[in-house]
Amino acid sequence: MTKTWNTKFGPRRVRHDPPTLAEAVTAAQGLTDNLSEQVEIAASLIGLAPEKVRDAVMAAAPQRRNVNVVAVGGGARGSRSVIVERKPARRMVNR
Repeated sequence: MTKTWNTKFGPRRVRHDPPTLAEAVTAAQGLTDNLSEQVEIAASLIGLAPEKVRDAVMAAAPQRRNVNVVAVGGGARGSRSVIVERKPARRMVNR
C-alpha cells in the first residue's frame, strides 16, 4: 500500500514512526530470553545492524542474582483461599 491514497473523503496518509531503541529492546525481551535472539529481533524492528543494537540489549539485560525461593505452606489447616467477587455498580434510575 502506498503512503498516500485517495478515498471518497479525500487523500489519506499514514504516518510511519519506527520504534525507538528502548522500545525495540523491550519488545525483544518480551519475545525471548536468549540475548542473541533479542539482538536480532531488536535490530530487525529498528532496521539497524545488530552490532549497533547489541550494546543496548546487553545493558538492558537483567542482572542474574542468586535467590533462594522459600515456599510457605498454609499450616496445619491446609492452604488458604481468597475469593474475589465483583459487585455491579448501583445505578440511579429516575422514573
